[in-house]
Amino acid sequence: MPDSSSNARKGKARSQPVSNPKLEPAISNQIKDPDEWVSGSEPMTGAQASYLKTLSEEAHQPDLYDPNLDKAEASKRIDQLRGKTGRD
Repeated sequence: MPDSSSNARKGKARSQPVSNPKLEPAISNQIKDPDEWVSGSEPMTGAQASYLKTLSEEAHQPDLYDPNLDKAEASKRIDQLRGKTGRD
């Protein structure tokens, strides 16, 4: 199987350089308002539920944990409680 360098030698240069998303800063579409999430109305994930429960207990506000929240609302509550608990 020929590698990309053999293609370049044959006059077939790449049109764009290959990028590595792990080395580049986060792009703006990775930081969206939860209300704009396509999947925001789906049930919260197990990870969200666990983290929200932990944060609500640390903030001494266990009533802020609701197992029936959707992903978007869970994210908003997590952000709210992270501010109260000092977690970033």
